[in-house]
Amino acid sequence: MPFGTPFNDAHRKAECVEPRSTALLVIDVQRGFVNRHSGGVLPAIVRLVEGWRAAGAPVVLTRFHNAPGSPYETITGWTRLRTAEEQALVAELAPFVSDAAALIDKAQASVFTPSGAEIIRDSGWTDLVLCGIDTDACVYDSAVAAYQSGYRPWIVTDACASSGGSKYHDAALLLAARNIGAAQLVTSEDVLSRISGAQGA
Repeated sequence: MPFGTPFNDAHRKAECVEPRSTALLVIDVQRGFVNRHSGGVLPAIVRLVEGWRAAGAPVVLTRFHNAPGSPYETITGWTRLRTAEEQALVAELAPFVSDAAALIDKAQASVFTPSGAEIIRDSGWTDLVLCGIDTDACVYDSAVAAYQSGYRPWIVTDACASSGGSKYHDAALLLAARNIGAAQLVTSEDVLSRISGAQGA
């Protein structure tokens, strides 16, 4: 049964992810976004990546960079994520870079840059499972862009965090439930059990 098939709580664990058409998007898990609010989510993200790789399913890593003169600087006055150290992926993801289906660099919140959108389209993926940092910015914007582009986005709620704190994480999930559907919010336990089921099917 494909990942995108509607399901309810009683049937979640029995359904399987379709590995060939379901990509895990690991959004901006970079040193500059990791702090006391967001760092605790790293083990859950690593478990997701390991589960996806074990199933032979595609993993996409993204990196955000804040270019001089960006709207983040000129409108909101935010000038972080400029240095190579801030932009680097966290050490926990280093073992997975070489085997990633794609590594997308972007100067915007959403992964749907022209090149990002082309990679996703040409790969034939129908479902995009999102985790990473920040829930309220790059994860949320990518999920909405996926929805509006005709893909099924799934936000893994316990594998996302906000560097601004839990109130922003929770607010983003509330908006996501409203704008892309509450059923699109899932847990890492749920998606890992389903992709493991697909591997053994």
